[in-house]
Amino acid sequence: RKGDPVHGWFVLNKPVGITSTKALSIVRRLLNANKAGHAGTLDPLADGVLPLAFGEATKTVPYLVDARKSYRFTVRWGQETSTDDREGPVVRSSDARPSPDAVLLALPAFIGRILQVPPAFSAILVDGERAYDLARDGVEVELKARETDIHRLEIVESPDADHACFDMVCGKGTYVRAFARDMGRALGCFGHVTALTRTSVGPFMLAGAISLEKLEESAKDGAAKRSLLPLATVLDD
Repeated sequence: RKGDPVHGWFVLNKPVGITSTKALSIVRRLLNANKAGHAGTLDPLADGVLPLAFGEATKTVPYLVDARKSYRFTVRWGQETSTDDREGPVVRSSDARPSPDAVLLALPAFIGRILQVPPAFSAILVDGERAYDLARDGVEVELKARETDIHRLEIVESPDADHACFDMVCGKGTYVRAFARDMGRALGCFGHVTALTRTSVGPFMLAGAISLEKLEESAKDGAAKRSLLPLATVLDD
């Protein structure tokens, strides 16, 4: 492999508009690392904590994949989209809007160990193909409900009748987009995600994440590698 033997974890504050794979390739180039991987994919729509593993740290990725994650996100009421976020076309709509009290009353049904059907546009494998590839080709696939854990879920604010902002702490395999879809249906008004920030993954917090802009600046004088965290960081529990 080309590049240097770089080892450790890097916590990126991924910007909106690029895939996790693209973000990894940019950081890998800036660090001139010969081996890299990421833990927990973020959609292009989302920003926030994206842990990147380099060298020997890639062997500890499985420990982080199972870690708790936290998100802050905004749901837009009145519209359900094909992708369950603002990137897809609207497939269902309603003039109904939930009151803040109605949202509060609906939250307990989504806390704890619940069953959740993943979005049609997800990376789940169906007969060897990604669900999002089948969905883009117009193939209707019925994904099976999966158990997931939502440890904490609360409404942060309702800036207007069309939107509500939430905080969520959840386990592996939880889809925020699926929550928005299911909450909208439960409230009889439909819903989809318009903004999503991952605020933590295991021990990695948004406050300690570094933007691509800052990384590019530090890479000019070779200081970027000083931002790497030890392999043992993900094993501190």
